[in-house]
Amino acid sequence: MCKSIQSCSNDHICNSTELVIASSPDFIRELLPSAQRTALLYHLSYLCLAKFPKLERELRERAIETQLLFGSSEALLLKCAATSKNLVSTLLPALKAAVEKNKSILAIKSLEKARAWITDIVEKVEQMMERYDKHNQSVASCTSDVINEKAETEKNLAQANKEIDALEKAVIDLNQELWKNNQEIGRIDGRIAQKNNELQSHIRESSNKNNGLCIMAILIPFVGPLIKSIHDAQAGQAVAAKTQAISNELSQLSNEKSNLRNKEWNIHVRLTDMQRKLASMKLEKGSIPDPVHLNDVQTCLTRIQQILIQLKKFWETMSVMLEALKDETFANEHFIEEWEMKEIFLQSITTAQRHWKDFGESCLNAKGIFSLQTKDAYKFLETSPSSLSPEEWKRQYDSVIVQLNKISPDPCTPQAQAAIAQ
Repeated sequence: MCKSIQSCSNDHICNSTELVIASSPDFIRELLPSAQRTALLYHLSYLCLAKFPKLERELRERAIETQLLFGSSEALLLKCAATSKNLVSTLLPALKAAVEKNKSILAIKSLEKARAWITDIVEKVEQMMERYDKHNQSVASCTSDVINEKAETEKNLAQANKEIDALEKAVIDLNQELWKNNQEIGRIDGRIAQKNNELQSHIRESSNKNNGLCIMAILIPFVGPLIKSIHDAQAGQAVAAKTQAISNELSQLSNEKSNLRNKEWNIHVRLTDMQRKLASMKLEKGSIPDPVHLNDVQTCLTRIQQILIQLKKFWETMSVMLEALKDETFANEHFIEEWEMKEIFLQSITTAQRHWKDFGESCLNAKGIFSLQTKDAYKFLETSPSSLSPEEWKRQYDSVIVQLNKISPDPCTPQAQAAIAQ
């Protein structure tokens, strides 16, 4: 059955008469899943920041800080274990021997040395708590930057979509205008053909009535010069007037067609420019990262913050235990001067030895967990997520999710205990 690392009340004041420090995995039962989750959540966040180079760099810095913090935690736990071992194997036995032989000066010196050792690790544990608190604030700042970047990216995407929609509508409108212009050109071509037929019919009809015109029609195959010849020959006012009228209509239709051709060219120029802008805008939009994964990053970083708070509480608990061990170790030191009471002091030292031994073993177990997290757990930082192929990105993402799901939410389960034992 699992026991809480805190055998004390919420304010860390122990209610039991004897300090209980277990060397079993119960003491560090939260460390392994927390440390594992931290690395995996960083990995997941790192993958989701592909195409966000600024945030990617910032997250890498935070992850490296965490890795270094875990490395410092490992070193401090090793120091705690070493201090415990020295107390148990050397200093406390020497203190007991000095008391048993009534060597009060030597006993006091041993006590002061033990006090200095313990005070040193207590101070370092307090410094570690401060480092975790400061690092948590750093991760919180990274979370804030992710939220701001998400808002800015969504704003840029919305603006890009708005501009693209406007350009696409403009292209549609220009294509519609071009279609109408071409329809009008076709209509005028039909009228020009009709007027040409009318003019040719008029000339043939007039030629049949006038031999001179007949000869000109034969000799002048082109309509333009033939019209001029008819006018110059004064073939008759009615014939000339009608010929000129048809000719004027043809000229007007030709001018209209010319204007429409110019308009067609202008539309093509505008359409080409608009299509270039549209293509450019779509390309730019394609370079705007999809902010959908930033929600995952924010969630992961928030969880990392919660884990860092838990780890800080672990060190706070360590501090409470150290203070309790310190109090226990020096609880009856005044009995040194009262030699008839030395048995009480010797008994307290024997009890303290046992507890320091258990404490040292627990520190070694915890040290091993932090050691695992300072080796290959952050190897993913060596490769930028932006450089991964879509297939490799998905493979890593799915792998991290699987690993996260394998971590038991309840550290007291057999699976979790087995993982700690490994």
